[in-house]
Formats: sequence, C-alpha cells, structure tokens
Amino acid sequence: MKNTYKAHLALLGANVIYGVNHIVAKGIMPAKIGPSAFVFLRILGAGILFWIIKSFIKEKIKKKDFRIIILGGLLGVASNQLLFFHGLSLTSPIDASIIITAVPVMVLIFSSFLLKEKITTNKLIGITIGGTGAVLLILYGNKAGGTSSILGNVFVFLNACSYALYLVIIKPLMKKYKPITVISWVFLFGFLFMFPIGIQDITITDFEAFNLNTYLTVAFVIIGTTFLAYLFNIYALSKVAPSVSGSYIYLQPVVSFIMVSLYAFALGHNEYAQDINLIKILSCLMVIVGVYMISKKAS
Repeated sequence: MKNTYKAHLALLGANVIYGVNHIVAKGIMPAKIGPSAFVFLRILGAGILFWIIKSFIKEKIKKKDFRIIILGGLLGVASNQLLFFHGLSLTSPIDASIIITAVPVMVLIFSSFLLKEKITTNKLIGITIGGTGAVLLILYGNKAGGTSSILGNVFVFLNACSYALYLVIIKPLMKKYKPITVISWVFLFGFLFMFPIGIQDITITDFEAFNLNTYLTVAFVIIGTTFLAYLFNIYALSKVAPSVSGSYIYLQPVVSFIMVSLYAFALGHNEYAQDINLIKILSCLMVIVGVYMISKKAS
C-alpha cells in the first residue's frame, strides 16, 4: 500500500512537470532556440544522464530485441519529441496539453490491433467522446484567435500517435528487462535518428543571445521534463497498472490552464488571454469524460 502511494505521487509529479512544460518550453521557442535544436539538447542531455545510471546496471539486450529498441527510438524519442516541440512552437500550450491526452485512446486502439486486446462498450464510448473532443479542438485551430494553430495541433496529434504506438511495441520489453536499460538504449537510437535534423538547428542557434531564463528553461526541460519525469514514470509502472499511469495524463490540461491563466492575467502576457475560451473548455471536458469511460471497468 505504501509503495502504491509513492507510485501515485510519482505519477502526479511527472504529469505536473509535463503540464508546466507546455507553457515553459514555448516561452523560448522559436525566439531563442528552434524546436529541432531544443530537442537535440533534450535528448542528448537526458540520454547522458540515463547512461550514467545504466553504467551501474549490468544487463544486456538480446540481438533479436534490438529491432524493437530501434523502432522505439524512432517512435518514442525522435519522432515523438520533434513533432511535439514543432507543434508546441506553432500552437497554444492549452491546445497541446489537451491533444496530448489522446495518448491513452491511441494506446487502446493500437493495442486492439497489435496485441489483440478487447475493446469493451465503455472503452468504445470513451474513444468516441474523447476523440470528438480532440478533433473539435484540432479543427477549431486558429479560428479561436490567441496562439492556436491547425498545423501545430496536427503535429501534436501525430506526436500523440507516435508515442502511443511506442508504448504498445515497447511494453513487452519493459517486462523482459529493467526499464532503465530499455530507456537508455531507446534514447541512444532516438538521438541517432534525430541527429541529422537537430544538428542543423544547433549550428545556427545563437547561444550568446541566451540569458539566465533561457538556460533555466533548457535545464528544466532536460532534467525535469525528460530525465526526472521518465524516472518517475518508470518507478510508477513497476508498481501500478499502465492504465493507471495513462489516466494521469489528463492532469496536464488542468495544469496548463492554471499556468496560462497565471501568464495571461497575473503576469500580463495578453497573447495567452484568448487561449481560454468555451470551445477549449468543452473540448477538455469531453476528453476527460472519454478517459473516464475508457478506464471504467465493464460491469
């Protein structure tokens, strides 16, 4: 019981970090650093930290499993993070935080096809409601004003699909090996896939223009959003079911709403004021209802 309590705290911490990341990371993109360059630093920095821990764990991956590890690096690290940061640089932090909650829905859909998991009536209703909310938000796009963008929303949605497929294909390996071993290799291959894209942005990044806030933001994304959040999720997944872990993603829109409200009204960032409106609130509620139906056990 005590370990489960700690697992829930870990999940809470990870998703609060993710929710804060939507507004914090966007604050320096693309004015200070391009999305690809940011992802380059994120994967490189967190990857180094993971391999430092991995150096104390003597565990080898079987050759036949490297195919999944390599695909995981492409889907779960390179494509996932590039799509998300490019999407976030174009669209509203609130839009991104709501659309990213499509991950548990997409996991359910991919699991039904690849792992032959049964989709119950409750889950089907949840997919329909939550999916409608996400699609409504994507199509609403920049018609709402503020910092919304249809293209940015599409990028974030593709990011959610990529990460969801990664979770499904990597799940068997998480049971076969220690999670830190799997993630270390996944980040290594993810970095190799991302390198040709990110290195171009890195070479044209004006690091002399960075101020203290820029460096603190980059440090938060590397250490907080990537390294610590992944560690929190790893610990939690060893104690609770994946469905429990997935349900915490729905805290992210709430955190982002709070952060955007703080920026818009308390700190005077008027460009975010229009990001809070009825359509987005309704979309958020539909997604939350959707996940409740998906996680609800069939009676």
